[in-house]
Amino acid sequence: MMAINIANALAEKGVESHLCTTRQEGNLKAKIGSAVKYLFLNKKKALDLKALKKLVHYIKSNEIKVIHAHATSYFTAFLVKLWLPKVRIVWHDHYGNSENLNARQKFPLTLVSKAFHTVISVNNNLYQWAKLHLKAKHHTYLPNFASFGAASPKTTSLHGLNEKRIVCLANLRPQKDHLNLLKAFEIVQEKHADWTLHLVGLDLKDAYAEEIKSYITAHHLATCVFLYGSCADTQYILEQAAIGVLGSKSEGLPVALLEYGLAKLPVVVTAVGECGAVVSNMENGLVVPPNNEIKLAEGLIFLIENEHKRKEFGENLYIKVGLNYSAHAFITQLIALYKLE
Repeated sequence: MMAINIANALAEKGVESHLCTTRQEGNLKAKIGSAVKYLFLNKKKALDLKALKKLVHYIKSNEIKVIHAHATSYFTAFLVKLWLPKVRIVWHDHYGNSENLNARQKFPLTLVSKAFHTVISVNNNLYQWAKLHLKAKHHTYLPNFASFGAASPKTTSLHGLNEKRIVCLANLRPQKDHLNLLKAFEIVQEKHADWTLHLVGLDLKDAYAEEIKSYITAHHLATCVFLYGSCADTQYILEQAAIGVLGSKSEGLPVALLEYGLAKLPVVVTAVGECGAVVSNMENGLVVPPNNEIKLAEGLIFLIENEHKRKEFGENLYIKVGLNYSAHAFITQLIALYKLE
């Protein structure tokens, strides 16, 4: 989502912008702006020469000078640079498990980082790690921003009662700790049985996803907890919710949290990554410890039982996100990074 937001915002600024998807397309493709040029490589394996040649040809044909690589796509960018040495690589590090960087695999990242012009880190932990371990020419800490972009068709109707829905925007990955959230929601249900929980995010259909589904079934939560998979109409989904939640045990700077702010949702988040930098406890939301279903449940119950605070927190978060995590501020800094010598 962040790659799409950046591509769209650059195009809106009048910068020629291209977006390349390597292995798979999905419903987020609908969020790409009409001014953004798009390439799908249909890459089949780690070293796919056919896909690499296609990308190199596209870069040469369009006279592209900067490759802004996200997450693991840095290796594809590195291979392109071996072919086209004058191309600059800007690598954007969104690593989600930033609470456990000591266990992060460094190879081959540390080796190929010598080819990077700039490393962008989305939180301070990642920034300090990059400066210590990576050999890029420049390092910077640049927080994420959120944008709903062009309106997607309103296709996802949430179950449950209006004004009594809690939404969690998070792909089904272990660091998002949906299981802790489910345990917390069971506690919520004991006092507020008419509230429902809505899990929106990519289902990788792996062991973790199966564990979540099994927990819902085994604990008889199927009538109050709903899974939707990956959805493109984020803005519409959040319009239907009353509370936003992230119960992660590790984060970078989650775009979902910023999207909650854009939607004026009151939030409960765990104190991981940059969540505490965005949310000031009892000012624009609630911050609770990770791995603690009781505190998470208490936060949700507080918002459920205090409608006035829900409105106040939602408005305050909207203002903070607008002031500090806007597309304009981000893109201005990004273009300056692209131009660094």
